[in-house]
Amino acid sequence: MLALGSTLLTEQKQRKMAIPCLFLACVFMFFIALSKGGVNLSLSEIVAIINQLETDSLKNAIIWQIRLPRIVLAMVVGAGLAACGCAMQAIFRNPLADPGLIGVSSGAALGAVATIVLGSSLFANFSSTLGVYAVPVGAFIGCISVCVFIYRLSAHSGQFTIISLLLAGIAVNAIVGSLIGGLTLISNEQQLRDLTFWSMGSLAGNHFTMMLPSLCIIVLSVVLLLRLAKPLNLYLLGEAQAKHLGINVTRLKKQVFICTALCTGAAVSITGIIGFVGFIVPHIVRLVLGPDHRYLMPASILGGALLLSFADLFARTVMLPAELPIGLITSAIGGPFFLIMLLKTYQQRSL
Repeated sequence: MLALGSTLLTEQKQRKMAIPCLFLACVFMFFIALSKGGVNLSLSEIVAIINQLETDSLKNAIIWQIRLPRIVLAMVVGAGLAACGCAMQAIFRNPLADPGLIGVSSGAALGAVATIVLGSSLFANFSSTLGVYAVPVGAFIGCISVCVFIYRLSAHSGQFTIISLLLAGIAVNAIVGSLIGGLTLISNEQQLRDLTFWSMGSLAGNHFTMMLPSLCIIVLSVVLLLRLAKPLNLYLLGEAQAKHLGINVTRLKKQVFICTALCTGAAVSITGIIGFVGFIVPHIVRLVLGPDHRYLMPASILGGALLLSFADLFARTVMLPAELPIGLITSAIGGPFFLIMLLKTYQQRSL
């Protein structure tokens, strides 16, 4: 009994230490990402620029207009995607689940592709009115529309089950994929290039004015998901047990669905499709810290910020002066990881 008690205390200390360590790693990555690029800057130069003591206009522009908005976007989007992935894995009670199951990515892609391809004809007024904001707004509208459609298909008499949500998501994703394919066929060369680069994901070209609405939605959604940590712990016991313990299971699933749709939609609309962050990070953190969402959720948020900021740093420095789409980096990491997890699942079932 004493040995068991000491083991539990050690695990508790490890969980409590993990979050401050991840936070310090994020701070370290923040300053590394600020310093590295086509023009390398020292820590003293960065501090001087932040304190507005630097007189070099080029260095000021590099930090304030290029790197700082990009790093903030990478960390916030990474945190949001990881938080959504953590919540979705809890709701589906499956460590291989991710936000794409509810049609978020496909809906955003449909909205973006429709805006790019039809922006000069059917959606000419929409594109001319919003200008550079047209594609992000179109992607967000497409994302929310598809998510609402999936929810309405899976809900019956105010109730909806995870199975019906999954099946509706698969069916609607297939339909949306065919619509995207049709729009791709009628696009011209420039439009095809634009939608191809959007689909691979990128953090380049964003500034705080353009990012602010999406950042606010993501941060608010993450805060709401953090507040659901304890209910999600009880939900893991099973829906019946959670109901007996006082959890409104239907409301919990709706809250997770809404927060995931808003957060992922806002992220994808501003960055394009960045895959596997919502799958990889919660899975790794769960293997290290266990399934307790009081630790799993904040650690996943910090881990997502760390992973995406590192992927962005790698994407913009590995082939200077060219830049890799960040979606390629996350897919290159996530694809093999997914296959490894799948093989391990099959091996465990065969034992």
